[in-house]
Amino acid sequence: MATTEEIERRVAEADAARSAKRSAAAQRIGELAQRRTAVAEQLRDIERELGEALAEATDVIGIDELARFTDVPAADLTQWLGSRKSSRPQRKKPKPTGGTLGAKSTISRGPSTGDGQAADQASVRREPSVSRGGSASAPEPVTAEVG
Repeated sequence: MATTEEIERRVAEADAARSAKRSAAAQRIGELAQRRTAVAEQLRDIERELGEALAEATDVIGIDELARFTDVPAADLTQWLGSRKSSRPQRKKPKPTGGTLGAKSTISRGPSTGDGQAADQASVRREPSVSRGGSASAPEPVTAEVG
């Protein structure tokens, strides 16, 4: 039977071998990930340059003609041309001015109920009122309580 010291030594040896393999695996993955990041950045730069070159060339040569001369699929050329445009920052929508934070917009969305309720809280169907003579008159205002 192994002594306590012998068991401790065996465990340490097994852990050292496993630790060395784990360390080597982690280092390899880290190096490959760094290489991938660098290559991806280079690819983005090349695609941006391709898009710019295509944009500059469109007044003298079309995509279909370029595809025929270069053996590069027209779909790829079109994608590079389009990706050049999408890499620009999008314009943000202007924020409404005035008022306080959380205040409702002053843009009218429909007729007001006149009692301070928002027009979009509840929709109420209005039937035209019929006078005694049988003809329709202007609709009477209907109020709805929202509870």
